[in-house]
Amino acid sequence: QVQLVESGGGLVQAGGSLRLSCAAAGSGFGASTVGWYRQAPGKQRELVAINYSGGVANYANSVKGRFTVSRDNAKNTVYLQMTSLKPEDTAVYLCYLHRYFDSWGQGTQVSVSS
Repeated sequence: QVQLVESGGGLVQAGGSLRLSCAAAGSGFGASTVGWYRQAPGKQRELVAINYSGGVANYANSVKGRFTVSRDNAKNTVYLQMTSLKPEDTAVYLCYLHRYFDSWGQGTQVSVSS
């Protein structure tokens, strides 16, 4: 498993913004698929956004137009810019990387108050 370290979570009011970061250890980041999942209490883990090595990104319908996933291959880092946050975005957000196998971060809490 590749070590992934997330940062940037916190508490924000509805309509606010947050940016999550995830730094990956080791080599091969540029050739990896990276992205973000989230898991709310009592719910299944769901895909939020994914960024393929060629730069194509896909998003969950619930976050399209509000969230942007990006990557800096020189820094081995993937970002999730979240805007217009809603209370239903409250969850633990987990960084994801795939190259030959899946790796997961420890998660960072995002809480959105109404």
